[in-house]
Formats: sequence, structure tokens, C-alpha cells
Amino acid sequence: MKRFGFLIGAAMAASVSIASAGAQPAPPAGAPGISPDLIRRIGAIEAAAKLLPDTPGTGAYPAVKAEDTSLPDHTIYRPDKLAEVHGKLPIVVWGNGGCAADGAGQRFHLLEIASHGYLVIANGGIKSGPGTAPAPPPPAPPVGPNGQFVPPPPKTSAGQLTQAIDWAIAENARPASPFYGKLDTARIAASGWSCGGVQALTVSTSDPRITTTVIHNSGLFSGGPRMPGMELEKAALAKLQAPIIYILGGPTDIAYVNGTDDYARIGQVPIAMANLDVGHGGSFFEPNGGKAAQVAVAWLNWRLKGDAAGAAWFAGADCTLCKSADWKYEHKGF
Repeated sequence: MKRFGFLIGAAMAASVSIASAGAQPAPPAGAPGISPDLIRRIGAIEAAAKLLPDTPGTGAYPAVKAEDTSLPDHTIYRPDKLAEVHGKLPIVVWGNGGCAADGAGQRFHLLEIASHGYLVIANGGIKSGPGTAPAPPPPAPPVGPNGQFVPPPPKTSAGQLTQAIDWAIAENARPASPFYGKLDTARIAASGWSCGGVQALTVSTSDPRITTTVIHNSGLFSGGPRMPGMELEKAALAKLQAPIIYILGGPTDIAYVNGTDDYARIGQVPIAMANLDVGHGGSFFEPNGGKAAQVAVAWLNWRLKGDAAGAAWFAGADCTLCKSADWKYEHKGF
């Protein structure tokens, strides 16, 4: 754990911090607002995190990750000892930041969720972390005529989240599967970070099997330029049919404007918004996913397991987030 803190701290110091990348005013709604400098800063922290061992999570069931040949281009997170899990595992499907194809890119966050009794499936195979070959240094991010980051085409799709759901349901029904009869196929969450958050919204606005959604540092553009993989229109938010939470990084988060605008527009389902002033990188590269993972787990425990302790984070005048000095929290429709 000391090595974890040293490496991440060194990257943070070298980069100043992700949050400081947003020292400029927040970009207007609809503008990508991603600078090459921000990409480099997040990349430095992510590169440091890739050197670290997996963390098993803080839940009751130490978690592991693996690939499965029957579900190509995905990474599966689950409790290591399935036989010791009490009750069935709800299902969480995950879209990576940047719509990247590395299913281990946010592994600390996803292992944390799985350790609390969930099957988590991320887009992309295991391409970083223990046992993988070091990746070559990424090329310098391309820039457009206005100096803004030019995003490459996405390497994953929202359709892969649907594939993950279909696979999990089939595995639950297959007698030879390690997940046979162990999954709660009526409790399914879609989640993701940044571009992956838009993938989660895409599935949540079209697939009635989704029973809750957790969006990290993301939101839909209201006009102007679109980034590849993030073309979903604001009008689609009216199709949401299940409770949703936005977990954002405060005003320095490049997704803050779009995410808070989504929150203002959504009124047909219970919705919450929690802001931690850390910028667009959230807390994904902190041990066990940091504070954002704690909020995500509490929400999932409430919405997918009916857990009263999870609900206490969000509901009531004395809720955990209501009293937190770190989080700015609001909700409606509860």
C-alpha cells in the first residue's frame, strides 16, 4: 500500500493534479473542452497505476478479475470464492474512460464493487496491470486548429455492454457455468466513466433490463461538436426508466457542465448527483477506487440489493452525503 501511494503521489506531483487541469473556466455545454495537457496529466497517473498489483476490495468477498473465451473483448470481475457468497450476485456492466479497450483500466474501482457481492463485466480485455506486457508510450495527442484534443475513434461500443448482459444471463442458466444459479438477472446496473458513461447511458435509455445507472464524470453534449462514441442526444434522457446517479468531479471536471445539465433535465425517475472536487480523473486510481467507489457501492447496494445502510448514504435529512464536508450532494424524485 505504501508503494501504491508513492507511485500515485509521484504522478500527481509531476502532473500537479488532475483537478488543476480545470483551473481554467469550465467549458461551455457541448464543447469537448479536452486539452492535450489534461490527457497527459491523466495519462501520467494512469501509467503509474498500471504498475501496481490488483487490490481485492474492501467488501466481504475478495475479488479477482479474468477473461473468458466465451465472452471475447471483455474483463470479468467477481468474488474469488463464489461458493461463499450469501445470496445472488447482481450484474454491473462497465464502459471504460475514453471508451478504451482495456478492461483493466479502472480495475481498482471494479474490484472494489465485485468484492461487495457483484458480477462486474467491463468492455475490453486485460491490457494493463499484473501479468501484462508493458504498453509502449502513447503518441502525443493530436490537436486541432484551436489547440483542443482531437479524440480518436472509440475502441469499444455500447453494444458490448449489451453483449455482457446477454452473456451473464445465459451463464446463469447454463448448468456447467460457475455462475449457474448464482446471478440475480433481475438486478442489472449500467455504469461507466467519461466516454464509457455515455455508453452506459446509451444502454440505459434502450434496454429495459437495466434497473439502475451509475454515471461517473460524464454527461451528454447539448449541442456543438460531438466526440466519437459520445453522440447520444439529450432527448434520449427522457427514455430513462430506472433510478440514476451522477458522480462528478466538481467544477474542474470537464464533464461537469454536461453532467449537471443532464441532472436538471431528468425528472421522470429518481436521480441523485454527487460532486467531489477532484476533476475529471475522479478517484479511479486510488486504492480500492477511492471515495467515488464508496458512493457507487452504496448506491448499488441500495438500488440492487435493497440495503438500508446503502440507502442511508442518499436518503433522509441526515444522509451520509448530506452531512459530508467533501461531497456536494443533491437529489430529486426519491
